[in-house]
This record gives sequence, C-alpha cells and structure tokens, in this order.
Amino acid sequence: MSKSQHDTHRMPISKKRSRPPRSTPIRRVARIPGLQPRLKQAHKGDFGRVLVIGGSPGMIGAPALAANAALRSGAGLVTIACPASIQQAIATLCPCATTIPLAETRDGLIDPINALKYFDTAAMLGGASTPTVLAAGPGLGQGPARWDRRWIDLFGAFAKQGGVPLVLDADALNAMARVGDAVVGRFGTNCVITPHPGEMARLRGISAVNVQENRSKVAVAAARWLAGDGHHAGHDEPPVVVLKGAGTVVTDGLRIYTNKTGNPGMATGGSGDVLTGIIAALIGQGLSRFDAAVLGVCVHGRAGDLAVKEVGEVSLIATDLIDSLPRALAR
Repeated sequence: MSKSQHDTHRMPISKKRSRPPRSTPIRRVARIPGLQPRLKQAHKGDFGRVLVIGGSPGMIGAPALAANAALRSGAGLVTIACPASIQQAIATLCPCATTIPLAETRDGLIDPINALKYFDTAAMLGGASTPTVLAAGPGLGQGPARWDRRWIDLFGAFAKQGGVPLVLDADALNAMARVGDAVVGRFGTNCVITPHPGEMARLRGISAVNVQENRSKVAVAAARWLAGDGHHAGHDEPPVVVLKGAGTVVTDGLRIYTNKTGNPGMATGGSGDVLTGIIAALIGQGLSRFDAAVLGVCVHGRAGDLAVKEVGEVSLIATDLIDSLPRALAR
C-alpha cells in the first residue's frame, strides 16, 4: 500500500445549525485500507454476522446478491430476512446463508411492524443474537406511506438499541426520502447510505442533474445533513455517504474519497446490491464504516474491471462481479 496522499480545500457549507462551521476543511483520501490477515485459530464468528433485510415478489434476486457478495467478501455468517412466501426461493439462490421468514402484507411485502416485534423477541436487538451489521433495502419494495416511519423505527432500533451499524440502500433510502428531515438523528451516526444519483436527488430534494454536476458537494452536504447535531460529537464516527456512479464518492463530511476503479459495464441491475453486501461484510470484519466503504467501492470496481476482461462491457451482469470478488480481494 502506498502512503496516504491527501490535500485539503474548503467546500461551500450550508448555514444550517447542525453542520460544522464554515472553516471545517475536507480532507481528500487516496490510501486504500486493507483487511488484517486471518489467524489460524479463527472461526466464522470472528468475521461478522451480516443480516440482510429485503426481498419482495419479483425482487428475490436483490437480497440474494447482497448476501452472496457479503459471503464472497469474507463475512463469517450471513442471514437473509425476507417475506415468508419467497423464503424458499431466496434460500435456493443463496445456499450458504440462513434465512428468516417474516410476516408480510397482502402484497407480499415485509410488514415492518411485525418485523420489529420479531427481531425484538428473537433477541436480535441488543440480545445474544444481535448481528454485527445490518444491510437493508435490496428488493424491499415500497408499501403504504404510513409505513415509511415504521421502517425508520426498525432501522433505528438496530442502530441505537442494538448498536448495529447500518448499510442502507435501495428502498430503505426511498423510505428515508419520504420521511425527510425527520430521519435526522434516528440512527445516531451509525450508518452508511449508498444512493445512486436518483436516490440522492430524492433524499435531498434536488434534481438528479444537480447531483451529477456537484457530486462531491452534494455527498458532503448529505453526510452532514444525516448526522444532524451528532456531527459535533467528536467521539462518534459520523455517518458515511457513498454516492454511486462513475467516480463513486465516499465521504463522512470530514473526509472524501473518489474511486478510480470500475467501468460502464457495471451499469447493470444488481450491481448496487453487490456493493451493499461487500461494504457490510467489511464492516463485519472490523473495519470502520468509512474504511469499509472506501475499500468496498474500490474492490467492487476492481471486480468489475476483472470481469469485463472476460465478458465485455455489454454482457457484464451483477453475478460476474461476485465471481470476480476473490481475485479482486486477493490483489
């Protein structure tokens, strides 16, 4: 690994009270963190228990992709919590993970109210069965607007009651967008969000064009918005934002990394689900949320660069990324 290379510059910051003062510098990060070598006496419990919550009718592949990516990225144990009616199908797609059938709505979506009760009863919220990290959103689907807050309650319970880091993507982000500013502070600072430009636009109430034209500024502003007053707590690691796309941006509002790996072939359905699983697995293995996001997007892109040599940009699909993860991580 090369030595850390960075510089600082000042970026425009909103006058909102919850954000750091205008003099706060943003440190550019170039160094890619790595995982520690595994001890010979290690066991699967040493490498994290990843819980994936997602899946809905027509979207059984999304949580399976996230789970398979987490396993290929080194997670010791992975569990998928999904609607009961599609549990068997998802289990077939991810035989190395365990599955939990959750109560569902008439539309086949996970019922977040009953899910919260289940996780509490099953001692997964601060109890003996608490996961190391929660990845939520892949294939989750969108239910009635009144349930958006219920999803935020569930994620918040893991983050605060259970002390579980969150990696939120897809429909978890859509629920956050509909809740709006009420989501600020609900997870403490214990989360990573991974929006694509459209999801970021909905989160911040701006256009996708604005997001793409100001990627770094928008990502930094989103991290500081999500932190709220928690951004001032020096002992807390701030929330991390991963703004996906060409030159994926990773920032916690204090540091910023712009990824250089990847290619246009990765613009395919399921690629984001794979990234969610990678980042969750790296957090589960002991990396900080920021380091896990930086290493995760780098490895994700490197897997794409390896896969594209075999199948080309036009034919690349998300499972090709998972197949290339062992070689990408080995480098």
